[in-house]
Amino acid sequence: MKNRYALLAAIALPTIILDQLTKLLIVRKLAMNDAIVVIANFFDIVHARNQGAAFGILRDSSIRLPFLVAVSLVAVVVVLIVYRKLRPDQQLAAAALSLVLSGAVGNLIDRVRLGEVIDFLQVHWYQHAWPAFNVADSAICIGVGLMAIDMYREEKKKKRGEAVDTRH
Repeated sequence: MKNRYALLAAIALPTIILDQLTKLLIVRKLAMNDAIVVIANFFDIVHARNQGAAFGILRDSSIRLPFLVAVSLVAVVVVLIVYRKLRPDQQLAAAALSLVLSGAVGNLIDRVRLGEVIDFLQVHWYQHAWPAFNVADSAICIGVGLMAIDMYREEKKKKRGEAVDTRH
């Protein structure tokens, strides 16, 4: 890879900026718990806060904030270490890790700055709602999905006996 970190920067920086700008927009335009119906009985833009982790896990714990900040920092370091070890032909894995990194950083910024994460995307079926989420959460989920696809592809290559580029 000519510049190993060019793809990382090209994906992570705009994603982090988009995450933070959309959260800023929500805070400025919507009062807490207000909603804008986008698709009736299916999708709303809301102003919600999550003090915990995914699905509000740990929201009532006294150690939640230092624990979640520490987990986020460890995740960032692990992603960067794994990214550094990728082969040049692992572009999908590089993109996936870039998305995971940007999501972790986006939510980490909120936790350090506010002590909680701003969420604003609300998918629901009438009164049955999925927890609200944000661009950072979406980036993490998409990144993990892409990693699963990459792992599947790598396994198929191994089974076929294909040579892989081992240059770093």
